[in-house]
Amino acid sequence: MAEDPSDAAFDDIPGQGLRKIIHVDMDAFYASVEQRDNPELRGKPVAVGGDGPRGVLTTCSYEARKFGCRSAMPSVTAKRLCPQLIFVRPRFAVYTAVSRQIREIFHEFTPLVEPLALDEAFLDVTADEKGIGSATRIAELIRARIKAETGLTASAGVSYNKFLAKLASDQNKPDGLCVIRPGEGADFVARLPIRRFHGIGPKGADKMAALGIETGADLAAKDILFLREHFGSQADYLFRAARGIDLRRVKADRARKSVGAERTFDHDISSGPALREALERIVQLTWDRIEKSKAEGRTVTLKLKLKDFTGLTRARSTSEPVHDRNQFAEIGHALLNELLPLPQPVRLMGLTLSHLTEDEPDETPAPARAASQLSLF
Repeated sequence: MAEDPSDAAFDDIPGQGLRKIIHVDMDAFYASVEQRDNPELRGKPVAVGGDGPRGVLTTCSYEARKFGCRSAMPSVTAKRLCPQLIFVRPRFAVYTAVSRQIREIFHEFTPLVEPLALDEAFLDVTADEKGIGSATRIAELIRARIKAETGLTASAGVSYNKFLAKLASDQNKPDGLCVIRPGEGADFVARLPIRRFHGIGPKGADKMAALGIETGADLAAKDILFLREHFGSQADYLFRAARGIDLRRVKADRARKSVGAERTFDHDISSGPALREALERIVQLTWDRIEKSKAEGRTVTLKLKLKDFTGLTRARSTSEPVHDRNQFAEIGHALLNELLPLPQPVRLMGLTLSHLTEDEPDETPAPARAASQLSLF
C-alpha cells in the first residue's frame, strides 16, 4: 500500500529507532454503552453511578458534560448542575465484554497493546504488521472497526511517544483524531495548560500557578534544579514532558499493580463492631477479585475516609505472598484494630492487595537505541 503523505514524517530513520505510537480512548465509554443499549437514553444527559446522597459519578455522557458534570463528581452536585440528569447503575460485566471485543481489534494490528483501563490503551505500530504504511491510517482503521463492530466511537492520538499520543487523543474528543509528528512535540506541549499534563491534578496545578507555571512553555522555562527543589521525585518527569520527551516502551500485557475493592456507606459508621462487619464484606469482595485474577501479593492496605473526608491508611507486608483468605482477613482486621477508636465516623472503607509477584518497575528501560531519538526533538 502506498505511504499516506500525512504520515510521511513517521518513517523510521535508520539508526534512530523512531516509534509510532497510538493511544486509543473510548468516548464516555460506560455512558456510551448504556446509550447504545437503551435507545431512550440517546441524546440525553446520562450518568453512570449511584444517585443516593453518597453516590459518585463513574462517568457521564457528553450531553451531561455540557452542564459541568464530570467523572468522580458527587451525585448531589451533578444533579444540582443538571436537574434532568438520568442515573444508570453500572454494568461492569457488559463493559468488560465490550472492552475485550475492542482489544481483539487492537491485536489484529499489533501484538504490542498496553491496556490502561477498560476504555483506553497504547499501541506500538512501529513494525506495521499488516503493511499498511501509516500509523495515522492504522488509527483511522481501528476507529472505523470499533464503530462498525460495537456501535461506539473512539478518539485516537498518534505520535512518536506515549506521552504525546495520550495528549493527542484528548485533543479532538469526542470521535476525533490528532497527530503530533516528529519535531512538533515541544511546540504542542508549550501551548497546553499545565492541567492537561498527565499526573498533575488540581492541587498540583495550583502549586504550579503559585510558582508562575501555567502552561507547558512556562514549565519548559524552569531548569531541572528549580524543578527538583519544588517537585522532588516528579522533577525529571516534568522536565522531559515539557519538552515532549518520553522514552517509555509500550508494555504488552501490562501487569496490574494491585487488586482491591472499596465501598462508600449509605450512612457513616462509627462503632467498632459495625466497622468490623463492613470490613468482612469488603474482605470477601476483594478476595473474590484476587482469586478471579489469580493475583499473588505481599502487602495488604486498609483505606478509610472519615466524615470530614480525611483519609487514613494502614499497610502491612508479609515475607511471602498472601495465599489464604483467612490470612488476608486477619491482616485487614489487625490494621483496623490499630486505628480504633477513630476520631470521626467512617464514610468509606477499602482494602487492597499489592506488591504483586508479577509487578515490574514503573520505568522499564527503553531500548538502547532510543537514546538517539533525542536528536529528533
